[in-house]
This record gives sequence, C-alpha cells and structure tokens, in this order.
Amino acid sequence: METRLRTIDSGYVRPGFAACYLRIQGDEAAFVETNTSHAVPRLLDALREEGMAPEQVRWIVVTHVHLDHAGGAATLLQACPNATLVAHPRAVRHLVDPTRLVQSSKAVYGEEVFQQLYGEIPAAPADRVRAVEDGETLELGDAVFRFLHVRGHANHHVVVHDPARDTVYTGDAFGLAYPYLQRAGRFVFASTSPTDFDGPAAKESVDRILGLKTKTACLTHFGELDELEAMGEQLHAWLDVSQALYERILPLPEEEREKVAYPALLEEMERAARRRGLELGEDDWKLLSLDMQLNAQGLAFAASRATRA
Repeated sequence: METRLRTIDSGYVRPGFAACYLRIQGDEAAFVETNTSHAVPRLLDALREEGMAPEQVRWIVVTHVHLDHAGGAATLLQACPNATLVAHPRAVRHLVDPTRLVQSSKAVYGEEVFQQLYGEIPAAPADRVRAVEDGETLELGDAVFRFLHVRGHANHHVVVHDPARDTVYTGDAFGLAYPYLQRAGRFVFASTSPTDFDGPAAKESVDRILGLKTKTACLTHFGELDELEAMGEQLHAWLDVSQALYERILPLPEEEREKVAYPALLEEMERAARRRGLELGEDDWKLLSLDMQLNAQGLAFAASRATRA
C-alpha cells in the first residue's frame, strides 16, 4: 500500500510553531496531533488535497492533552465520523471532560485571549476515545503504529513509532526545533513547561526515542527532522542544565523561584546557541523569551510541588 506523510502547519501563534501530521496508508488516514479547533479546517483541507475523505480517517492521535496538541481533538473527531481518538490512559478523562483544562487555561489567559488561541473545546464521546498502553499497537492499512509511554514533560505523554515511514511522532518529548533556528545547523532545546517536569525521566524518554533507530523524528514544534543523535546530545545537555537549575531553586522561597530560573535559562539559551554557531538576533529573542518563560514556570512549579509534598 502507498505510504504518505504530510506535515501541516497549524497556524498556531506564528508560522513554523506547531505542526500536525497527516499519515496515509492505502485507503486509510490518521492524524497525529490536532492543535486547536482553529486548526481543524486546515487539517481537513490537507486531507482533501491528498484525495481523502473524512470518512477514511481511522485514528486521531494526540501525544498529550496540552491544548496546543489536543485542543482541537474533539472538534476534528466530530468531522471524521469513523475515527477513534487515541491517547495515553491518563489523558482520556480530560478529552472526555475538558472542563478542568478549560478552566485552568482561562484562569491563565482570560476569556478573550483563550478564545483567540483555542476557540471551542467540546467533550469527546467516551465511546470514541481509546486509551493505549505502553507498547500497544494499532493498524493503519497494512502499517502499524506502536505507542510508547514517555515521562519527563508530561506524565500522560505518548510517542508514536511508525516503522513503515521510519519515523516517530514525538510531541514534546524530543524537544523543540523551530525552523527559524536551524540556519546554522540542527538546533534543539528541551521543553520544561508546566506541569510535570522530571529531568531524569525526560532523559530516559530521549534515549528511548533514540533507541528506535528511526531515520527521522516528527516534532510537534516543528517538523520532520533527521540528525537525531545530534539532537539527543543537545537535549541531554539542556536537561542536565534544567535539572541543576531545578535543584538550585528548590530551597528558595516559592515567589523567588521563577525569578531566578528565567534569566538563568536565557543565559543558557545564549550559550547553547553560541556552541552551535547560531547568532541570535532581536527577532529570535522575541520568540524565544516566551519559551524560556514557560520553561522557568515549569521548573518553579515542579519545585513548589516537591516542597509541598
């Protein structure tokens, strides 16, 4: 059967920020990642451009339920009548009842910004959502998707091994590699955004992905990339720094942790870019500052949770 893979720019925040993937095997299709409800028309357009109908979509897969990955899942499910939504067992309840996700996001962004970023997030029917265990496989045409549970970024995260395509869909477990930062060679850094940062577990997840020995990795942020060993080395270095910074802020008062972590991460980004021969300009920093702020928040959140425990 014919094997096809299409990278779709979701249009979220800016071009080249968040990707979704359309995987076609013969007369069946699957989406991996959905981004938000605003991205669903783009996904359906890509499906039609590939000569496929919504009725041919068998699986809709989300790597985890952060809204830039899964906010549009139930909306896409409504448009694909024969599809099943697939996720980690811990993610299923949030897809069936997204109330908690929506409330927490609105508390952070406010109603107006939330609607601009995410739009509507309906509940997915429970009988159309399937949990996948570690190592479980699902068929797409004559191909097989194998699901692996990976911790470190989110405790409800899966990656999807696609041997027929010789790739793996990594969500946020194999870092962020924005196209605009690849101009001096491959450049990747880890995401430690809230709420489940665990440095040692994240490194184990990187190694598990590398152990698949695929030719490429399909990152949600952003695109299908090769040079995985070089990426793994950079991610290990970044996670070592992140873990050390987490341990540094752990004894600090709660209100001081993010204030210390944020500038430290900006400095590390400068050092990491310099090691790769990448000169960061003003436009780069405007975009990277948000990621570093989120990474700092994730480290501070993990430290606060550990001290409360």
